[in-house]
Amino acid sequence: MPDFSNLIEDLKRTRDEIKLKIHLGSKDLQTEWSEIERRWDSFERKAELDRSAKDVGDALQILGSELRDAFQRVRKAL
Repeated sequence: MPDFSNLIEDLKRTRDEIKLKIHLGSKDLQTEWSEIERRWDSFERKAELDRSAKDVGDALQILGSELRDAFQRVRKAL
């Protein structure tokens, strides 16, 4: 579980950094950010469930990786 906790903390930190800069981005980035935020909300809800349901963990790892990739795309575009 420590790896998952590290993933969540890394995602939160990256999200906060990007959130500070996103208002300066292009409309395309703002649209992508809205979609990422929707997925982030889903991730957070599922992360809460993961504490009590082991089989959700694999799906969360995939979603977490997808979010990390999306954050990296947006960060590079800024």
